[in-house]
Amino acid sequence: MNKRLSVRDIRRKKLGDKNQEPISSLVCYTAQMARLINDHVDIILVGDSMGMTIYGYENTLSVTLDMMINHGAAVVRSTNQPHIVVDMPFGSYEESPEVAFRSASRIMRETGAQSVKLEGGEEFAETIHFLSQRGIPIMGHIGLMPQRIQTLGGFFTQGKTDKESSRLMNDAKSISQAGAFSMVIEAIPEEVASDITQSIEVPTIGIGAGRNCDGQILVSHDILNLYGAFTPKFVKKYGNIDENIVNAVKDYSQEVKKKKFPTKDNIFTIKK
Repeated sequence: MNKRLSVRDIRRKKLGDKNQEPISSLVCYTAQMARLINDHVDIILVGDSMGMTIYGYENTLSVTLDMMINHGAAVVRSTNQPHIVVDMPFGSYEESPEVAFRSASRIMRETGAQSVKLEGGEEFAETIHFLSQRGIPIMGHIGLMPQRIQTLGGFFTQGKTDKESSRLMNDAKSISQAGAFSMVIEAIPEEVASDITQSIEVPTIGIGAGRNCDGQILVSHDILNLYGAFTPKFVKKYGNIDENIVNAVKDYSQEVKKKKFPTKDNIFTIKK
């Protein structure tokens, strides 16, 4: 039986030399997709972006803890190799470290995931320290934080000014020193992400953060073109599954209407 990558394994993937392979990660929410990608990625993040890709919400704010747990458990059951991280949804950790612990412990206990992820910088260093000291491995998330979409006013690149880049550097150092074993860096200039990666001791996993992070992550729905509402600049499409689905459904519907399906190969009969 294959062994899952642990927190220790992920920490060891910090790019210390040119021969170290970057961390390959994907966001995934379902058992079917998890089975398909199991053998090919280091980390699967069960992301709260499911609110948009799976449930049709405009943003991630409507995602509940129960939703995250249900999808997280499905992904864990369907895999045996990647490190599984589950997002802590909006409202499940911001109030206090104690509330965050209750939410995170539920996720860990009810899904079997190896770690959880929360969005935020220096302001959540105390929470990250509180959780990590109590056995909850934390992946951080800085830069563009979708759970703060109402405050940001949209999905915009972060860290474009000296003031913003300094704040991001401070956030990265604060949460890594607080105990985060890795962090996602989203939608920031490559130069800023490179400086952060070189300045902290834990792996950085970029999404729209350039080429020099310790790893990369994208949403599986985006790279397969399964979510056509919006495609960020940093996404590369490696498939066109939605077109295949549309064509298959059109062919099926036409055959039904023209009475070409089902055929004798698709029916049951009484044995004589």
